[in-house]
Amino acid sequence: MFTGVFTALVTPFKDGEVDFDSLGKLVDDQLNNGIQGLVVCGTTGESATLTEEEQFKVLDFVCKKVDKKVPLIFGSGSNNTAKTISLSKKACEYPIDGLLVVVPYYNKPPQEGMMAHFTAVADEVSKPVVLYNVPGRTVAALEPASIIELAKHKNIVAIKEANDDLNNFSQYKDKVPSDFTLLSGDDGSCVDFCLQGGHGVISVCSHVAPSQMVSFVSRARENDSSVSEEFKGQQDWINSLYITANPIPVKAALCKKGILDNKEMRLPLVAMNDTQEAEMLTALQKFEGLL
Repeated sequence: MFTGVFTALVTPFKDGEVDFDSLGKLVDDQLNNGIQGLVVCGTTGESATLTEEEQFKVLDFVCKKVDKKVPLIFGSGSNNTAKTISLSKKACEYPIDGLLVVVPYYNKPPQEGMMAHFTAVADEVSKPVVLYNVPGRTVAALEPASIIELAKHKNIVAIKEANDDLNNFSQYKDKVPSDFTLLSGDDGSCVDFCLQGGHGVISVCSHVAPSQMVSFVSRARENDSSVSEEFKGQQDWINSLYITANPIPVKAALCKKGILDNKEMRLPLVAMNDTQEAEMLTALQKFEGLL
């Protein structure tokens, strides 16, 4: 269900409010260009600064817009287990296909605490859970042994491994059940991840290059080894979308493409400075079809 390229949707803003017109244009563009799934209210969607009411308005809007054309995953994780369960249960009332639950941040729980957290959530919800391992943001990280154990839970069906070092992935990829889905969360290394047995990526870059990312990942999943070298040639524009904190650059790129009406962020995130934006646009303009 969760294979291929999923775009972790940004949440557009206008004058401090969610810009549903731009969000609608973005979803249409993604669907028209063959995206294989969408994530709503993840890190890229600035979920940390959305109110719960806004989160569910966004979710409701995207569910209706997508109308089951592709799978939808909702980001319901937090560093509070009770809050995560509450938010996840409410999300399960919508026509979603899964829940993206991040490793609890800030608290720095030990492995036993993370295991208990994910198990408690998975036990309580009616939709499948996708583990989200992103040590660059959470500091604490799931170790391979913990992932292997959690993958045995009937309601934990996948992991998003947001780490450009594939060493962690290599230690558990062959030790989880065959139907456990392995998703990259790192655009730059996602092709090598899939060549090594991964099933797809939850992507930021697919905002600006949905069809291209689908093609690269599909070839990698089909074991076309030639795609690795070809994908390395894309690193300049991919890196440019991470020149500062995500999703600041990709919002600016989507604005340049005319999909978003503006590049507004919510504090503590702010728009890119002129130097950064010029550098990003120069990198994107070198590749046909991105802008």
